[in-house]
Order: sequence, then C-alpha cells, then structure tokens
Amino acid sequence: MRLSDHFSLAELTHSATATRKGIQNVAPPAIIDTLILTADRMEKVRSLLGDKPIVVLSGYRSPAVNAAVGGSKTSAHMTGHAVDFLCPQFGTPAQVAAHLAKHLTGFDQIIEEFGDWVHVGFGPGKRGQTLTARKVGGKTVYTPGIKA
Repeated sequence: MRLSDHFSLAELTHSATATRKGIQNVAPPAIIDTLILTADRMEKVRSLLGDKPIVVLSGYRSPAVNAAVGGSKTSAHMTGHAVDFLCPQFGTPAQVAAHLAKHLTGFDQIIEEFGDWVHVGFGPGKRGQTLTARKVGGKTVYTPGIKA
C-alpha cells in the first residue's frame, strides 16, 4: 500500500529486529492514518534534501518491537509519528540533521543519533527540539542542538 509518492506502508512498518526475532509489527488502522500523515511530512523532508532518495531504517514500531530495540516507553515510533532514516546522496546524518534543523518547520524532534542515522518526529507536541545522541559510558546521552 502506497502512503505517498515515495513511501509505502511496508517501508514504514519494516523492522529488521522484528524479522530477526519473529515479532509481529502490524500497524492498526488508526496508526495507518497517522503513517499517511507522516509519509506526507517525509515527502517534505525529501524535498528539502534535494529530492534525494531516503532510506527508512525504522518507522512504526509495535510495543513489542519497541521494547526489543530498547526504545523509549514514550517513543513516537509507537504512534507512527517518527522515522529513523538516512539520505546518503545528500550527506552524512549530521549534515542531513543540520540542514533539516534549519529548514524544516512544524516538527517535534530532529535527533542525529550516534553518527549513524537521523530521527525525525512529527508528534503533536511540535517542540522543534534538535538533539545529538551519543553513547557515553554505555548510556545514551542527548545534548541540545546538532553536533557535526
């Protein structure tokens, strides 16, 4: 099922962890409605990144999948409001996050995570929060802003 021009339901519900661990990751109808809105917002993200292809690493996560990946108990992934992704043709995760932080509007969070991917959340809070996540002493530490 296509949710927008460039994003499908399969893409926004795929989870390598779910596949590996045999966990169901099926979005209920109310979440699919949210994923349609999220896919629309990701079209804007893609446009801001020069219409370069986006590789979705994680979109919707069922509570079981979220627990399996060690996600926050309040993760926007569980409501269909967040996407972890790469856009290698645009640049590194830090470059992508920094560009979006300057040009994207109406977002809740942009997090450059561990130098490996970008998290963008479109939750109802619309905090406009930008963060950088790093492992320090085995724990995830979030600092304000995008650190290149």
